[in-house]
Amino acid sequence: MSVPASARRPEWLRIRLRATDEFAEVRRMMGALRLTTVCEEARCPNIFECWSNRTATFMILGDVCTRRCGFCAVTSGLPSSPPDADEPRRVAEAVRALGLAHAVITSVDRDDLPDGGARHFARVISAIRELDTGCAVEVLTPDFKGVPDALLIVLAAEPEVFSHNMETVPRLYRTARPGSRYESSLGLLRSAAEARDRSPGSARRFRVKTGLMAGLGETDEEMMESFRDIRSAGAEVLTVGQYLQPTREHMPVDRFVTPGDFAALREYALSLGFLHVVAGPLVRSSYHAHEHRPDPQPLHLLRE
Repeated sequence: MSVPASARRPEWLRIRLRATDEFAEVRRMMGALRLTTVCEEARCPNIFECWSNRTATFMILGDVCTRRCGFCAVTSGLPSSPPDADEPRRVAEAVRALGLAHAVITSVDRDDLPDGGARHFARVISAIRELDTGCAVEVLTPDFKGVPDALLIVLAAEPEVFSHNMETVPRLYRTARPGSRYESSLGLLRSAAEARDRSPGSARRFRVKTGLMAGLGETDEEMMESFRDIRSAGAEVLTVGQYLQPTREHMPVDRFVTPGDFAALREYALSLGFLHVVAGPLVRSSYHAHEHRPDPQPLHLLRE
C-alpha cells in the first residue's frame, strides 16, 4: 500500500551518502572538462553511488531548458548561446578517462534549435566512436517537438540504446509536462521501434527504452495503462521510480510508493513482454543503465 505524502519520508527513501575518492575524482574531471551532468542538475539521489562507480549521465546542449516541467530541477528559460562545438570532444575524453563501457547522453530541451539538437547528439556519439573506446552509447533524448528527421539523425549515429522518457500518465501531462504531449512522446517511441525493426541484422539493432515516475498524482491503474501503451508502441525497456520534489516550487509528492508496490508494478510490466524492467523507490532512467544494453554484462566485467 502506498504511503500518503503527508507522512514522514519513509526509511526506504533515505539516501546514504558515500563521498568516496572515486566520487571526488569524477567531480574533478567533470569540472576540468567543463561538462554538465544530469546527476547534478536534476539532483539525482543516486549520484554518490553512480559517481563512486565511475559512471555518469552527461547532459549536453547546455544547462538551460526551453520547457518548464513541473517536476524538473533543471533551469528553464531561453538558452543564450548555440551548442558548444567542442562539447562532443570533451564528452568523448571523459568517457575514455573514466574507462566507461556504457555512457548515457541526455540533454535539456532545445526548442530554439531548428533540429531540436539532434545533430549535436549525433556528433557526441560519433566523437565517442572516433576515440575507439569500445563504449556502448545510450541516448536519452527530448521529443524534438516533432521536427522531421530529428529521430533518424540520432539513430543514424547508431546508439546501442535509444531512450525517451514518457515521465507520467496522460491525465497529468498538462501540469507535469506543459509543452509536451503524451501522444507525441508515445509516437517517438513507436517510430524508434519501427526503425529498430527495420534494422538489417544485429549490427544496427538497438534497444528502445522509456521511464515513468510514480507519486505525481497518478493511480496504479493509470500507470498500468501507460505500461500497455508503451509496450504496444514497441519499447523493450522500462524504468519506474519514485518522484521526489526537488524544491517547494515544484509539483508536490502525492504519495510514496512502497517497495512491494514497485515490485508488483515490475511483475505486471514483465507480463506485458518487456525485456527488462527496473522499478523501485530510487530508480531513475539511467540507473544501472549498463544492464539494459543489447549485450548486458556484469558491472565488474565492464570495468576490466
